[in-house]
Amino acid sequence: MQSKATTVKQYLAELPEDRRTAISAVRKVILDNLDSDFEEGMQYGMIGYYVPHSIYPAGYHCDPKQPLPFACLASQKNYMSLYAMSLYGDASQEKQFKDDWAKTGKKLDMGKSCIRFKKLEDLPLDVIGQAIGRVKASKYIEIVEATLQISKSATKKKAPAIKKAVAKKPAKAAAKKAAKKSR
Repeated sequence: MQSKATTVKQYLAELPEDRRTAISAVRKVILDNLDSDFEEGMQYGMIGYYVPHSIYPAGYHCDPKQPLPFACLASQKNYMSLYAMSLYGDASQEKQFKDDWAKTGKKLDMGKSCIRFKKLEDLPLDVIGQAIGRVKASKYIEIVEATLQISKSATKKKAPAIKKAVAKKPAKAAAKKAAKKSR
């Protein structure tokens, strides 16, 4: 659920008490471990932690007007979420995070970068703090740029095959149509 709040304070104020308590606790862990080059603010209707344009002028490749997202914290309809993009973009970070989490005995409910939780007790806050603290803004920028280069390279390699497949479709359709007419 995207919030219309324009500040973190407004966002927290609109939450029910139990969720405000949980989100505030995770927020504190993030802020206590976050590299000083990152900033906190509202992004995409959630509490966001990002590399500001003053450090990374290119911004977010999907929307360059936005600063480069690093993590987000949100209260969704049926759960709360921590989106940790550095885990998605770096396989070694993801593996370390999952290994550390497994040692706690707590169940991990995770998508690509989304860690879902229903109550604060579901989270090993120390593991989250370590994961956030391991990635400095400069390192995160390197990860993002490397990922984008790999993506561009893969797209270039696929482009001729895609063009060839698209070109074949009309030819196949025309052949089918001609076959039907000749019957």
